[in-house]
Amino acid sequence: MTMQKLAIYGKGGIGKSTITSHLSAALAQEGKRVIQIGCDPKADSTSNLLGGVPLTSVMGYLREHDDPPQSLDEISRQGFGGVLCIETGGPTPGLGCAGRGIIATFRILEDLRLFETFQPDVVLYDVLGDVVCGGFAAPIREGYAEDVLIVTSGEKMALYAANNIASAVENFKDRGYAKTRGILLNRRNVPQEIEKVEAFAKERHLPILADLPRADEINQAEEQGKTTLEAFPDAPISRKFRDLARTFLK
Repeated sequence: MTMQKLAIYGKGGIGKSTITSHLSAALAQEGKRVIQIGCDPKADSTSNLLGGVPLTSVMGYLREHDDPPQSLDEISRQGFGGVLCIETGGPTPGLGCAGRGIIATFRILEDLRLFETFQPDVVLYDVLGDVVCGGFAAPIREGYAEDVLIVTSGEKMALYAANNIASAVENFKDRGYAKTRGILLNRRNVPQEIEKVEAFAKERHLPILADLPRADEINQAEEQGKTTLEAFPDAPISRKFRDLARTFLK
């Protein structure tokens, strides 16, 4: 298969990092070489692939050193299933623009020949998506990602953010940039949730690629710094993520 590059967007707190790390783990279990790049200033996207141990972000590295990293080993670590984990991080709170950190990180990764060195089958970008502008738009605007997955629940603000993201991607389509592949419903059990998300999907002419129920196993696994694929491989929610992963392998 040719390399797939997926950007996962959604409202802050909607569960992007949880979904991205689970999808990475499921793809790795299918035998794929996977890179996950966290594009959030919190730098916690890859935590559940790394046993809960924090990873030095690229921006954090730059704050501590006079020169940019000279090797991938300085800013990455392999986690569960061999997933290569990278975090862009962000500036010191109150100083600088987090979006610029994403752009700076991407340039450093190009200089270090990330893709040529690791030769991934799939690259996942976990992107803060309340506002798709500046550096946060880089994965879809600069040609890094090819497909966008939008995470939403049936909550009003989650759907509002999802609509903004879909509009932003649509605005870039004429330039040959990323396109929206579909929607990932991460349930919050609000009234008429399925109907609301189905209506949004129909309006946007987008498929719902996965319907992910709330699951206690996710919280239990996260307390161990793991995904459910590692902690509870036979749980129904783990099977849901394996099924989702397989949709990208056809």
